[in-house]
Amino acid sequence: MVERVFVLGIDPGLSRCGYGAVRRVRGGSGSGSGGMRAEAAGILTTAVGDPLPKRLAALARDVRSLIDELRPDVVAVERLLFQANARTAMAVGQASGLVLAAAAEAGCDVVQYSPNEVKQAVTGYGAAPKEQVQRMVQALLGLGARPRPPDTADALALAICHLAAAPLLARASGAAQ
Repeated sequence: MVERVFVLGIDPGLSRCGYGAVRRVRGGSGSGSGGMRAEAAGILTTAVGDPLPKRLAALARDVRSLIDELRPDVVAVERLLFQANARTAMAVGQASGLVLAAAAEAGCDVVQYSPNEVKQAVTGYGAAPKEQVQRMVQALLGLGARPRPPDTADALALAICHLAAAPLLARASGAAQ
């Protein structure tokens, strides 16, 4: 039996919002180990000089368009836990809210993971540096080069994290019913 799971990982940000789409095919073949294959990756940007409402509207349009184009089964979003800079925290929180709403509107399952959960799933170490995350994403997906910028690697890592966690979450959900 072939089981297909397609996850869009999003590392929210107002200036740079990373995205990475990873497909897993059980019983089939994939480029990376474990049958995982990167299908799309990049960043969505907004013009720093534009007023906040215009930037949020542009990001919302771009995220909806991305979800409509890729049609993922699940959208995995990085959960904001703490930011020392209040301005950055607000911008990331606003971007995250847009992503969560757009994914829910599109009918996708939506999950959130903390940065430490993602690093643990991808590298085996919850405090791994960004370069190590990039190298492991490259290795796990069989990419020819490390994904750059880090926002893109983080988004791909979110998708990989969910693919690793999904079987356990499904079993736990079934046991609870």
